[in-house]
Amino acid sequence: QVQLVESGGGLVQAGGSLRLSCAASGRTFSNYVMGWFRQAPGKEREFVAAISWGGGSTSYADSVKGRFTISRDNAKNTVYLQMSSLKPEDTAVYYCAAVRALGIVVVRTWGRYDYWGQGTQVTVSS
Repeated sequence: QVQLVESGGGLVQAGGSLRLSCAASGRTFSNYVMGWFRQAPGKEREFVAAISWGGGSTSYADSVKGRFTISRDNAKNTVYLQMSSLKPEDTAVYYCAAVRALGIVVVRTWGRYDYWGQGTQVTVSS
């Protein structure tokens, strides 16, 4: 089992920045591909970003490319999502997720992830 706890969400004005953190416990963190997803009210959960077990490979949704950066610190069992130039359409609950890195580099499909955090709310005002 892997336990994931997100933090860092909040209310920010458009154009501002936030950094989300996701602390993992329970298993060897470096064995897992990590991802960030988000879900706005009335919408489906969507992929935001993912990072390989070693941090050498990343993937981003087109809607956040160039504005968001995913990173990880395996010594601290933590994955981050640095969000800049935030827009009102970025408003959502943000979730981190983990899946065993069994020959995979990054995963963009939420259904393939095995473990999820409880989510953290990000609200961007216009």
